[in-house]
Amino acid sequence: MTSNPSVITPCGRAKSAISADLLQLMWLASPALPVGGFSYSEALESAIERLGLQHSDEVGAWLREQLLLVLARADLALVASAITAWRAGDLARVQTLNAWVLQSRESSEMRLQAEQMGRSMMDWLRNQHAGDTALIVSTRLCGTPTYPVAFALAASITQAPVADCLGSFAFGWAENMVQAAVKAVPLGQSAGQRILAALVQEIPAAVADALARDDDSRQAFAPMMAILSAQHETQYSRLFRS
Repeated sequence: MTSNPSVITPCGRAKSAISADLLQLMWLASPALPVGGFSYSEALESAIERLGLQHSDEVGAWLREQLLLVLARADLALVASAITAWRAGDLARVQTLNAWVLQSRESSEMRLQAEQMGRSMMDWLRNQHAGDTALIVSTRLCGTPTYPVAFALAASITQAPVADCLGSFAFGWAENMVQAAVKAVPLGQSAGQRILAALVQEIPAAVADALARDDDSRQAFAPMMAILSAQHETQYSRLFRS
């Protein structure tokens, strides 16, 4: 006998039960997750200072290019590979991918962000799954876990399709970056929501690009971001850690 996926509401109407995997991915994308993503602007604060980004259209265009030209080609593609490796128990592959993330960070700020958020994600996983010995061991596999690899471990626990997991990663990034723009430009909340809505429309294309990449086509070539990140380290006034 199969279980009925529907539930009865107080009004008597039957509704399909929401997927637990979807809820988990929503949780992983939440800015409230204690991994510290809200404290980074990923060179956006430096771009505002040095390139003069002042209007929502300018900020939106910058973030769109970052999503499609940087995130899709690097971290999203990496997360896809790491989820597959975690699910297959290919720990050597996981370590290789983690090393690639560390090597791809071109400024000390970028590397520190990947390391801090990775450690925090692994700490969160250990707290959430304290009784899962195998998972606890996995969280300690990499001496310096990076955020994309740690996120991939958290997503791999679900049965969600890899594309949905990448959508969660991308949306979490987008929401954090929009909030950074709202604070740093500054922008109003309505302007921020318009930027977020535009980014959401681009996420499917970014995910599709990431899924089509292999080790040879994955790349982390963003010289302007690297330069701005390095300049941010000595920026006179800063709100964010990167």
